[in-house]
Amino acid sequence: MKVLISFCLFIISLSTQAQGSISGNFSPAKDFKWVIAYELTPNGERYSTDAAVKDGFFNLKMPTTAQPGIYRLVYAVPQDEFYIDVIYNKKETVKFNFDLQHGLTIINSLENKWYNEYFSKITVAQDRLLEYYESGNESQKKYNAIISDLNSLQTTFEENNANTIAHKFIKANRSYIPKEFENLETFLKNKKQHHFDHLNINDPILQGSNFLTDKFGSYVFSALPIDITTKEQLTTEVNKNVKTAAELLKTTPSGFQIKAFYQLWKIAEANGMAEVQDYIFKNYLKKIAIADSNQKLVEEIEIASRLRIGAVSPDITWGTKDKKHSLLTMEKAEHYLLIFWSSTCSHCLKELPQLHKEINDIKDLKVIAVGLEDDDTNWKKVSATLPGFNHAIALGKWESEYAHIFGIQSTPTYFILDHEKRFIAKPDSDKEVVEILEN
Repeated sequence: MKVLISFCLFIISLSTQAQGSISGNFSPAKDFKWVIAYELTPNGERYSTDAAVKDGFFNLKMPTTAQPGIYRLVYAVPQDEFYIDVIYNKKETVKFNFDLQHGLTIINSLENKWYNEYFSKITVAQDRLLEYYESGNESQKKYNAIISDLNSLQTTFEENNANTIAHKFIKANRSYIPKEFENLETFLKNKKQHHFDHLNINDPILQGSNFLTDKFGSYVFSALPIDITTKEQLTTEVNKNVKTAAELLKTTPSGFQIKAFYQLWKIAEANGMAEVQDYIFKNYLKKIAIADSNQKLVEEIEIASRLRIGAVSPDITWGTKDKKHSLLTMEKAEHYLLIFWSSTCSHCLKELPQLHKEINDIKDLKVIAVGLEDDDTNWKKVSATLPGFNHAIALGKWESEYAHIFGIQSTPTYFILDHEKRFIAKPDSDKEVVEILEN
């Protein structure tokens, strides 16, 4: 759950500073054990403090050195999925209730209420304008009412919340509003042209949050001509938008550039836009990540690119010096199953014999089982019990070449290839392997 609330950590008296805190209740209580606060900066997350969650209640005491800005409250792993982003203004004390089913309820904090109320109302008003266009409505009166409502909401919230952190977001979120009636095509062109008019992309607080990266993402993948009819046209237009975004990002810190381009790369990945992924990585993200000594990210993306659905699998070889076999040169089959396992892995020893039995009758299937091993002693014994598989060995286990090429982090790991040896599925279990192959 990703919600923006306000954080108050500091009460300033005439001559002393008191340590601020944030408290609240999580529900269901049994599902929460701890909470960690990170300051969000243009160059990434910076640890601030943490606290235990007892019977659903927590109380975070923030350092007096903590600065106003956006803080990320992480309550589970993976950390990039289970968090609440908060505004910390050093003026308010915040209490809230958070329920996994019903979401967030702020008990106090005017700034957060302003923020949440604004985005709730402006989103509804913007949706009304899009619904007007989509419905083919021709009522000038209704159109004018929608435009008036958008102007009134934006102006009111900007005027009432000046000099707050929330105001930075409210002002930056001001989108294009027509002064008079425009058809859909004209509206979308103008909306794209003015997308960045009010975005202060050099504001470190905005850079630290997800707000700016989301704005870049909406521009790149949504600010598109309405007459696109082919995948090639879509790719071309999206890449043009990436280039425009890259020009704007030049003035921002490298850490923020990496975050922004990586977000675009992930959106392209989620939408199966491999050409866009490659364009972003090769022209921008890889260069900036290397310059910033972020080799880990480069390797992560290179592995993901090698293994993405539709890509031809890297080669695997096995056999003796006199008789070598290769995945890419082996005889044709309708499907290929790659299994990465280990003879010392208890899950493997349980799953593989059963899988060997269940897929034995599946026609036109070839299986290559790669053992990630420290030595071949036990591997020889176990692999001999699975005669229906082609067996390769990768000495060095997790540090082996195949473990790196295929990004193996646990065993067993499965990949299913089509007749051209392209990835078509990455099953999570032996049962899923059988289900996919049988269907």
